[in-house]
Amino acid sequence: MPNPDEPTDADDDAHEWPILDSQTEYETGWYDGGYDLVEQPDGSEKRYYWADLPAAVVIVAVVEGKVLFVEQYRPTTRETHLELPAGIVEDGETYTEAAIRELEEETGFRPSSAAVIQEYAVATGVLRHDRAIVYADGLEPGERELDSNEFLEVTTVPVDEALDRAREQPANDASISALCLATIDGFL
Repeated sequence: MPNPDEPTDADDDAHEWPILDSQTEYETGWYDGGYDLVEQPDGSEKRYYWADLPAAVVIVAVVEGKVLFVEQYRPTTRETHLELPAGIVEDGETYTEAAIRELEEETGFRPSSAAVIQEYAVATGVLRHDRAIVYADGLEPGERELDSNEFLEVTTVPVDEALDRAREQPANDASISALCLATIDGFL
């Protein structure tokens, strides 16, 4: 006899709301935006708006006892942020391959190894965006190659001060969550 407390395939289907219509209202070079018209469990209909972004990586990298950061102006928020290196996963790349490439491009350091600490969905109420936090070590000098819209200053912060610095305003979610998980998992 099945256990009523264990989920079944039928339960999985019951949690999905029928999509009555899906519209992409705009496409940019960076993301697409639109909505899904869904039937809610009570039978009513509602539009749920979304933005669809490519997968990204945030890199926790330590060189000589210090965490690598980049400082950059963010036009969206009109603030200069101290952030961990990060970037988009290009077609055909794994999270670790993207992290190795992005770290070298942004900081000029190439790691000998990289490991995913955590994969997760970001801001699920409005975004279709997956992210991974990657730890990189064995850093050697590489070749820095910034994108045309990247104006970054590389800086280092002692490991024991990194989380406190990342929490200083203006703070950002990616750096704080990455440093917390890297600390909890024993990478820092």
